[in-house]
Amino acid sequence: MSTVTILGTGTMGPAIATVVERGGHSAQLLGSGDAATPVTGDIVVLAVPYPAVREVLAQRGAELAGKIVVDVTNPVNFETFDSLTVPADSSATAEIAAALPDARVLKAFNTNFAATLASGTIGDRVTTVLVAGDDADAKARLGEVVSAGGLRVIDAGSLQRARELEALGFLQISLAAAEKVSWTGGFAVQG
Repeated sequence: MSTVTILGTGTMGPAIATVVERGGHSAQLLGSGDAATPVTGDIVVLAVPYPAVREVLAQRGAELAGKIVVDVTNPVNFETFDSLTVPADSSATAEIAAALPDARVLKAFNTNFAATLASGTIGDRVTTVLVAGDDADAKARLGEVVSAGGLRVIDAGSLQRARELEALGFLQISLAAAEKVSWTGGFAVQG
């Protein structure tokens, strides 16, 4: 059994905790007021808005050494909804990996809305979580937790693919914000 610490109590944190617990694993959900509570998970999910990542890493960086760290963020310019806020040749995940050289950093959950994680479905399809990263063991461990929670997992490739996942997340958020797709729906993968 894995223990997953989820940093962030907005919509994504509890939804990911639901997936973790549905699969028989343990979830530790920590919010901004829990800074003194130690991280207990061997997998740590950063379920915070991208602008909050720097502060989380400043507070918790030492605790994340040796852990599997999962970046959920989408670095979207939320004032204009017209671009990502990271350089075109990078990603939020690459920045996090550079800041945490002793952690095994993955990108996952950013192309999912919270409702589809909690329900386990998008329409009549099982929710699919796309995972990118350079550590095959870390991806397999996260995949086991997600699969046990009833979701489908697809290995999206190396950490370099985080940029494309962030672009896909950005597109989905933009469509939902414009009320062209539902926040309870989103993109589904068939295969």
